[in-house]
Amino acid sequence: MSIAQSQTPAQRANSRRVAFATIIGTTIEWYDFFIYATAAGLIFAELFFKPAGAQIGLLLAFASVGISFLFRPLGAFLAGHYGDKIGRRAMLVITLIMMGAATTLIGVLPTYATAGVIAPIMLLLLRILQGISAGGEWGGAVLMAVEHAPKDRRGRAGAFPQLGVPLGMLLASGVMALMTGVISPGEEFMAWGWRVPFLLSIVLIAVGYMVRRAVEESPIFEEIAAKKQQTKVPIVELFRKHWLLVIIAALVFAGNNAAGYMTTGGFLQAYTTNPEGPIGFERTDVLVAVVFAATMWFLFTLLSGYLADKIGRKRTYQIGFTSQALVVFPLFWLVNTASLPMLYLAFALFAVGLGLAYGPQAALYSELFPASVRFSGVSISYALGAIIGGAFAPMIATALVQATGTTTAVSVYLLFMTLISLTAVSLLRDRAGIDLSISNQAEQEVGATIFDKRRVAPAVQSTSVK
Repeated sequence: MSIAQSQTPAQRANSRRVAFATIIGTTIEWYDFFIYATAAGLIFAELFFKPAGAQIGLLLAFASVGISFLFRPLGAFLAGHYGDKIGRRAMLVITLIMMGAATTLIGVLPTYATAGVIAPIMLLLLRILQGISAGGEWGGAVLMAVEHAPKDRRGRAGAFPQLGVPLGMLLASGVMALMTGVISPGEEFMAWGWRVPFLLSIVLIAVGYMVRRAVEESPIFEEIAAKKQQTKVPIVELFRKHWLLVIIAALVFAGNNAAGYMTTGGFLQAYTTNPEGPIGFERTDVLVAVVFAATMWFLFTLLSGYLADKIGRKRTYQIGFTSQALVVFPLFWLVNTASLPMLYLAFALFAVGLGLAYGPQAALYSELFPASVRFSGVSISYALGAIIGGAFAPMIATALVQATGTTTAVSVYLLFMTLISLTAVSLLRDRAGIDLSISNQAEQEVGATIFDKRRVAPAVQSTSVK
């Protein structure tokens, strides 16, 4: 019987600890990541790129958000290589420390006014370090969750590290709202208040480190290590055998990531708080609305994990992307009313598709790739999807609004990205329940896309839905 097929009470307790550890760790990682994106949309144009002017400065601030995505594949390559060789848990601890160190150092950076051009250069270098860390974090977290879970609960287990993203967004926006509205409003926020959310990272990292060190290594990796079946160069093996699968998996994520970064990447915050723009909301009001959006995103991500176990990963994705496609135009119609209640409604509607098309990702990705290259496969696919989708989405959206004077072009862009992802996920077989252990490597090697015409092994046929 495979590792994933049955669990003792002790194993079930460990699975719960793993779920807790992954959600805590990813929440902290993404708090760090989103604090930067929020600050970029609100203040970094003024603090670090002021000589470029208001519009170009905002584009540069959003470009600094996107640059980190270009380095995610490097983090994914490194974490994937060593995660498939030395284990999932070790890489989770390393990436957590890297992210926390970079975020804390941003909190003590001098601004352009005091250090000149060296300030934005240092900012970009630390953002790159954040990107490398984020590229390695996700794959390890989802594999720890999914590989510890029984096969009929992988969808909901995999949703736990996914929940760290809306929770990180909620925490980041909440702390920023507290700083702008209560502790350091107005000029005080620009002078020193913006630094506090970055400096808080050092406390969160200490908590995350202790939690992650307490969990056991993935049983799948322990089996690989015991049988001495680690692949010497996992990345070479991955691209030699599964390059098409990596591309399709990346495209599955791109549409969700592009949409998500309308809020998490700071575009909507900047658009709705621009005093010279058509909306002109107060920063704190918008940040509280983003907290509400993150809460809704959390709930639908959690729901999608259960749906993925009930109706399949692929079908849940298709429902999510359909919902997302239907909302990309009403999103901005509601925002452009300049009514705060309509902003909340827009965020609520948007969160439905975001959550439903995000929760199943951990289980779907984990079941696509063989055990020996799984860490590399899920990490690199995720990193490439983030580049295609979210890397420069806020900057693209800002440029489209500046060029056209309306948000219609942004909606068209989001619809295009959503339809690409809907098509990509429709090309995949749903392999829910496949044996993930190294002993089932031969069946895992069977292609997961509809392009693969080879005969599917009986054990895979029984759990696959075209």
